[in-house]
Amino acid sequence: MGSGFFALLDDIAAIMDDVAVMSKIATKKTAGILGDDLAVNAEKASGFISSRELPVLWAIAKGSFLNKLIILPIAFLLSAFLPLAIIIILILGGLFLAYEGAEKIFEYFFPHKHKSIEIKVQDFTEAEILAIEKDKIKSAIVTDFILSVEIVIIALGTVIGKPISSQIAVVSIVAIIATVGVYGIVALIVRMDELGFKLIALSSKERSLSKTIGNILVQALPKVIKSLAVIGTIALILVAGGIFVHNIDFLHHLFPQLPSILKEFCIGLIIGLLVLGIVNVFKKIFKL
Repeated sequence: MGSGFFALLDDIAAIMDDVAVMSKIATKKTAGILGDDLAVNAEKASGFISSRELPVLWAIAKGSFLNKLIILPIAFLLSAFLPLAIIIILILGGLFLAYEGAEKIFEYFFPHKHKSIEIKVQDFTEAEILAIEKDKIKSAIVTDFILSVEIVIIALGTVIGKPISSQIAVVSIVAIIATVGVYGIVALIVRMDELGFKLIALSSKERSLSKTIGNILVQALPKVIKSLAVIGTIALILVAGGIFVHNIDFLHHLFPQLPSILKEFCIGLIIGLLVLGIVNVFKKIFKL
């Protein structure tokens, strides 16, 4: 009886160890899209009145948890009864990510002219400001839904063929890490300038350590968000390229002499530009 109990403990420990290893691999695979998720949410959560930044971020984070509660059961059902659908969704998601990355690169080199509209807070009533805030939160949650689908499917793609219990454990862990990690870091980023202002106010001296650090933090915020946007774009292309290379046999065996990271980036970018071209043609035809 005792030996059976300890054998059961060994089995549980082995399963937990396997889950930990698979979770680590799945997290690495989703790291690229998590970088883009971080950049997108940092951008969407900034620009609010200082006192509203954290409440807005908390509202988006709750929406993100709800998104994953909707996505996870559907993904597990597909994995159990229609595993081919996971690969198809993965490829379609790769096309979307490649398109999004290529569009950002194209926009950088050939920027569209946007009308700049100056909006002043005093021009709106409190109810109108709250309505604008609500719309931005909805927009952020919709964007999060798309990114969450990709995170879940990519994570699930790493454990296809494993027992359903392992799939549920691994993908759920990745989903929790994705939400808590991303929104925790975003909270730190959007409050960076606030911390900077507080450090500046601590000292009345013109030159002091607190003022120096405070000025660095205030000036660093827009640069950090811009850097995240660049890193996120590169990550999108790499994640998309990785999806194509690992799930399309022809591309997997193409240019074997190239380093995998370069191959994945090139394939992701080329396919992304092709999709971007097709989308732009359709937009012109249908005047979208």
